[in-house]
Amino acid sequence: MLGAPGSGKGTQADFLAVSLGVPAISTGAMLRDAVALGSALGGKVESIMASGALVDDGLMAEVVRERLSRPDAAGGFLLDGYPRTTGQAETLDRILEALGVQLDAVVLLEVPETVLVQRAVARRRADDREEVVRERLRVYREKTEPLVAHYSQRGLLRRIDGERSMPAVTAAILQELGVQA
Repeated sequence: MLGAPGSGKGTQADFLAVSLGVPAISTGAMLRDAVALGSALGGKVESIMASGALVDDGLMAEVVRERLSRPDAAGGFLLDGYPRTTGQAETLDRILEALGVQLDAVVLLEVPETVLVQRAVARRRADDREEVVRERLRVYREKTEPLVAHYSQRGLLRRIDGERSMPAVTAAILQELGVQA
């Protein structure tokens, strides 16, 4: 799942996981949980997340490699929040190759920036202050938007209007993936 912060990736990943019978793997949720639990990983990433910056590629690769190696991901998975850079996309390719897995599709949720800011601030999470949200959007444009071209060139990108209702977006994604709702 690709899309700017607040585009609905996590919400859609949860709905799609049920429809497709695969786990939704949210690196953001895994990192927030680690912070909340006070784990070693949480200690490493807490200040990075609070500033709106991205967690470094090496640390994210460890988190993703470990998660994709679990038995529940053997039959498929949805990634939400990873990769976020072309470097991470290349790392993901190596992780998947080692697991003998290929990506079927990359779903891009497209939502106007004004809507993204409204949605994020309305979530009222500690790290969703407007200035942090705007910084995340700036980082997204700089670091993550190049993935749109990367996956489009590989024929994997599926563009979805993410401004519609949650059920309408889910239906559009399932249709784009060729899955009966």
